[in-house]
Amino acid sequence: MEDKEWQARNRLPFPFEPIDLFSEVHQATSSGVQLQRIRETAPHFQTWFRKTGQVSAFYSYDLITLPYPTRYGLWRATQNPAPFLWFTNRMFLVQWKAHGKTWTLLSEPTDYERAANTPYYANLIDKYGTYVSNRLLAKRHGTVESHLAALGLRPEDIDFITYDHLHTQDIRRWLGTTKPQADWEQNEPLSPYFPNAKLIVQRKEWDLLQTLHPLQKIWYQPATFRDIPRERILLIDGDVLLGPGAALIWTPGHTEGNHSLVVNTETGIWVSSENAISAECLTPGDSSLPGLRNYSKTTGLEVVINGNTLEYTARQYNSLVLEKELADPVPTNSQIRQFFPSSEWTSHPLALGLKPSFRHLRVALGKIEIPSDHT
Repeated sequence: MEDKEWQARNRLPFPFEPIDLFSEVHQATSSGVQLQRIRETAPHFQTWFRKTGQVSAFYSYDLITLPYPTRYGLWRATQNPAPFLWFTNRMFLVQWKAHGKTWTLLSEPTDYERAANTPYYANLIDKYGTYVSNRLLAKRHGTVESHLAALGLRPEDIDFITYDHLHTQDIRRWLGTTKPQADWEQNEPLSPYFPNAKLIVQRKEWDLLQTLHPLQKIWYQPATFRDIPRERILLIDGDVLLGPGAALIWTPGHTEGNHSLVVNTETGIWVSSENAISAECLTPGDSSLPGLRNYSKTTGLEVVINGNTLEYTARQYNSLVLEKELADPVPTNSQIRQFFPSSEWTSHPLALGLKPSFRHLRVALGKIEIPSDHT
């Protein structure tokens, strides 16, 4: 089938394909029924997804470690009085081969200098001061640009970028703008750092930026999206196969338009989002941490969500169970899933008594392809 015919039939930009397996999950009108459908459908997805193939590369890169409220990250699963825990925000690079070329996706390429302007973090900086907030409370590991440069990849090599949701994000540096930006102190529109990349985002996530609810405003920077060229935005609705072994699965709850990166690799299926801040939160009953184990035992709840939003708690719980059902066990530890949080809980000397017993730390699977003309 010709590319134009394929696009017309599927209403998706080439080379993506729609996934219909979870249609009954998304259509469920009861949270309980939805959870049942998730358990019934997830094994069928796993079988089908493995047959699509494997990605050729799946790598993670540390960006920044910063504080985050304990009551959000571990929701109700700890009585520790420490107000903050720390997590490490990471970028993932995914490559797959399809239609005669290698495609490159960056998932979670956070511009953390600009993310600091998010109301929540701006308030934190005002409270503790710039030096304390940026130097003592946060630790920078590398930027999107520096990681790509170290690999030998050029900005023009990136085909797509995506985020599990748009909390804190400012993507103007990556995709450019149609108008000058007052806060950048220049008189011309911003030129895109990634000249060929497009943002893949759920339509529901993009649409909510237009009119935020008061419960949402503290986590978004809606004004920064107003002048992004619309041709740089790829809106999707629900679940999409990006290519062999690479998919985005709609997992609403943390936000209405949240989606999860799902990849099939040589070690099995991995899932990444910020619905939880630790792989231990998917199997708290098996955790070596007493707080997580007791939470699971006394409540009967099987996952611990990252609960910094209040709009869709039951839906987020169900989405995290779906991620748990999709991710394969770690080969060396069957009690831990190959769920890699986009922001992973990290021990810190100021978070007394709050220390994860397991961290993925990094993933480096397959071989990253560098275009031959770069050498």
